[in-house]
Amino acid sequence: MEKVRVLGAGSTPYGKLGESLVEMIVGASAGAIEDAGIEPREIGAAYISNVFGIADKQVHLGPVIMSRLGIPERPSLSIESACGSGSVSFREAYANVAAGFYDAVLVTGAEKVTHTGTAWTTTYFAYCSDFFYEGSAGASFPGLFASMARAYMSEYGATEEDFARVAVKNHDNGMLNPKAHLRKKITVDDVLSSAVVASPLKLYDCCPFSDGASSAIVCSERFAKEHGGKYVEVIGSGRGGSPAALQDRKHMTTIDSTRIASEAAYRMAGISPSDVDFAEVHDCFTIAEVVNGEDLGFFEKGKGVEAAREGKTARGGEIPLNPSGGLKSKGHPIGATGVGQVAEAYEQLTGAAGERAVKGAEVGLTHNFGATGASCAVHIFRGA
Repeated sequence: MEKVRVLGAGSTPYGKLGESLVEMIVGASAGAIEDAGIEPREIGAAYISNVFGIADKQVHLGPVIMSRLGIPERPSLSIESACGSGSVSFREAYANVAAGFYDAVLVTGAEKVTHTGTAWTTTYFAYCSDFFYEGSAGASFPGLFASMARAYMSEYGATEEDFARVAVKNHDNGMLNPKAHLRKKITVDDVLSSAVVASPLKLYDCCPFSDGASSAIVCSERFAKEHGGKYVEVIGSGRGGSPAALQDRKHMTTIDSTRIASEAAYRMAGISPSDVDFAEVHDCFTIAEVVNGEDLGFFEKGKGVEAAREGKTARGGEIPLNPSGGLKSKGHPIGATGVGQVAEAYEQLTGAAGERAVKGAEVGLTHNFGATGASCAVHIFRGA
């Protein structure tokens, strides 16, 4: 297998943007290409993650993007895996470079949804659940994650204040991220007094739907060294799955796909959770960061809220979670989210994270899942 590197990254801001879906992807991709110091013609293929292309009247994105980049003859693959689409695209890019099919590829993800309104997006997004059992009965993702939160509170004695601290921490990080959607400082009281979305989750427990695009150049070690730019090593990659419907799971407070994917990534990297210096964790709702932090092996089951309470997950803590601001503050442009996490890891490990930098970080982890964790991918990176 070829050793795989990330040579460059680019992102649009996340938020309510005026650009079209295609314009955002082209902009982020051009940024990644420039950051890598390469020419478009050096890209062998592209992996493009998107869920709601139909909302901006453009599906079959691959050939469109490659044409805009001036390389229409290059192959491309469009990938959908709900919220986890970006990390699955990265995994495919990684696997194809590792197998030696290409020296360098583009991985990019994007979403354009804010113009549709929250009601439409929430309804359409429910199709990513096991719709026969959940969506058809009126269950949306806020309600499903609220069920997880209630189960966690019952099993471990957590409180709504505990979840609120996660939101406050991620907004503190997002304030330092110039591309974050919600660059707004909040307090625990702000979270608790915000509108109830699905009890016990309030508005500020929930991530926003965002527009945005993120891209990265994934390449072989030889290609990276030949081009002489900054790069990071991809040292671990893992994927996992869980039953699509919550009713079919053994536990409401454990996400098996996270555990399976992370164990595979740790095994490939030859490290343990204690070797990770920071992690970008899929925090679509505050309860998700808590549960996933445990299932990634950073804390014992039931100790995730205690870790947040004690500041262990803060940027200067024992294991900083979501230094970018996470989905909660940075935003959640669904198809872009997993690639945006890779871009954050790249910036953290190449000294480009600015004020939000995790001091002394050498190893970073990204975790991105689809729906309520039915599909998941975890990647581990090391600074070169």
